[in-house]
Amino acid sequence: MKTISFATALLVAVSAHKPADNGHYSRDGVGTQAHARPIDGNAPVFPFLTKVRDAAVELLFGRHPTKDLAGLATNIDSVRYKYANEVVMRFNVTNMEEEQALAEASSRLFLDVWGVTRDYVDIRMPSNQVSPLLGLLPSKLQSSHFTLISDLSRAVYDSLPKDAPSRLIGPKGTFERSPSRLTVSDSLFFLRYHPLKTIMQWMQLLESIFPEHVKYMSIGQSSEGRDIPALRVGRPGVDAADSPRKTMVITAGLHAREWISTTTANYVAWALITEFNKDPVITKFLHHFDVVIIPALNPDGMEYSWQSDRLWRKSRQETSLRMCKGYDLDRSFGFGDSSEHTQSDPCSEDYGGEEPFEAAEAAAFAKWAHEQTEKNNVQFVGMIDYHSYSQQILFPYAYSCAAEPPNLENLEELAAGIAKTIRVSTGELYSVSPACDAAMVVDKTKLGLSRNRINEGAGSVMDWFYQDMNAHFSYQIKLRDHGLYGFLLPDEEIIPTGREMFFVMKYVADYLLGNNGIEMDTILMIQRGEVSQFDPSGR
Repeated sequence: MKTISFATALLVAVSAHKPADNGHYSRDGVGTQAHARPIDGNAPVFPFLTKVRDAAVELLFGRHPTKDLAGLATNIDSVRYKYANEVVMRFNVTNMEEEQALAEASSRLFLDVWGVTRDYVDIRMPSNQVSPLLGLLPSKLQSSHFTLISDLSRAVYDSLPKDAPSRLIGPKGTFERSPSRLTVSDSLFFLRYHPLKTIMQWMQLLESIFPEHVKYMSIGQSSEGRDIPALRVGRPGVDAADSPRKTMVITAGLHAREWISTTTANYVAWALITEFNKDPVITKFLHHFDVVIIPALNPDGMEYSWQSDRLWRKSRQETSLRMCKGYDLDRSFGFGDSSEHTQSDPCSEDYGGEEPFEAAEAAAFAKWAHEQTEKNNVQFVGMIDYHSYSQQILFPYAYSCAAEPPNLENLEELAAGIAKTIRVSTGELYSVSPACDAAMVVDKTKLGLSRNRINEGAGSVMDWFYQDMNAHFSYQIKLRDHGLYGFLLPDEEIIPTGREMFFVMKYVADYLLGNNGIEMDTILMIQRGEVSQFDPSGR
């Protein structure tokens, strides 16, 4: 306990010091995936304090804590056995008929659909299922595909944390980020992925270091009894009245295998916390708004992905079929109810339940959200739900493209601004579309299956939060990459992805403050040297 107190004191002592950070990146192409790296390399202003801070972080968490890896299958033989002879195929689609054919064929063969966009569908399968799948597809799709990951077992093994020095050299020898070049806002914590227990300890530490504007809490419990951790960040100004406290929610980790979503939520939380009273936009925003960050809404699934199956997607709750555990939490919320195109098979990766909020974690989140508005004088204004992968910015509705949200124009405007912010700050391209475009809908009646409540796009947390909580700026953002790594994004991409989303958060903050992104655009232009700091108009 004394060790933790001492280390905490060290972190508090140096937490106010931050070197300059312009956030510029160059792009090193590797295959089809761009890798971001810093090109200005600003050295720390206080190198000694930086070393003290880093030592404190390592004292608290350990740079490569062996206990993080306890139970994690890092033996290549065990990983090869679990994912033996599996591949990930990409099919290029040009119309809804091709997408429908892929959806029906993958459903027949119980295949795992990894990614869906307007242009392609990625499907994981045993290599001996490639021919049967092609036999169910129209002739054009039989030739319009290629292998994205040829050896999934090797890809999984390479992605797992090892009890060895963190990888600082990227693919093909590209330089990434060494500890000496990290800024305070990066922190050693983001050099690698971490399991749930370590994340919760880190979140509690943030509250102890920054008690004036950070609160650690649990929003409820999972089906296996784990707390669902959250951080509330914000500090009402002295002029705060009795009006409802406007609140933005960030969720992540609904799908267990999407480790980058949880880590990105943590990065954004850290950046918001440490930039308070430093960055004018963030400081103003946190005086007027709270941000609640829930980095692991599916704690049971996350734990299982560390201990047993790196590619596990669902929760770990029992279903009507004992051998098929788990609910897709992003199909478990009570909105978008439909009697058509349903998924009623508990063994499906998209199974959301027979009834709304049947999943314990969805029910806990809904109960917490209602209590906030009914008992704690909270007004939800928006949410960002992080997922991976495919680099998409999605807005309501997910359940149907026929339904149009009342503030569609505002949703599109902010989404376009988010995409532009990412493009000018890191060079990465994110597409913008309604979420229904990223959902594969299977007509189960054609397959002779019974029809039930949840369809492939219904039950989304984004739709439910937008509609029932009146959070009119709600989005789902699918993070890096475009598929080169898929759900197995290397840890070298943690910090670039986190910075990307922090730029997004600053833009959203400025927009919600009523500036429609104008101040944020100016900040980015100043950082790139396009306008003088003393002439924000650009004249």
